[in-house]
Amino acid sequence: MTDFVKDEKCIFCNIQDSSTEIFYEDEEYLAFKDIRPATSHHYLIIPKNHIRNISNLSPSDVTLVKKLVEVGEIVLKNNSASVSDARFGFHVPPFTSIQHLHLHAISPVNEMGFISRMIFRPDSYWFMTNMSSSNSMKKSL
Repeated sequence: MTDFVKDEKCIFCNIQDSSTEIFYEDEEYLAFKDIRPATSHHYLIIPKNHIRNISNLSPSDVTLVKKLVEVGEIVLKNNSASVSDARFGFHVPPFTSIQHLHLHAISPVNEMGFISRMIFRPDSYWFMTNMSSSNSMKKSL
């Protein structure tokens, strides 16, 4: 078993110890529902290793981002949600509510209300889609 860096004060590091329903778990990743869902299918995918936020990722973490998205797609499919009408992304500091890297997997996008469309606006100052984050990380190589 892998030893992970864990922040004892982090709610996401301790999510397994709570009553939260886990929708996916493997050796390195977890997925669970967002407590303030933007749509009927809004999941958070996290690495078990404590990474503060997207600003702490380096070009070598491109595979981590891809795996987070892959897990998000699995969770959406397993819950009969559309992957083709989904949005995957990260909030950008200082617009992060929990200081543990988490990917939002949201579907269907066309179900989002006005406020949610603003909060999860693709490639805004506060929300970066998985494609943009991967591309910017690759450019840093």
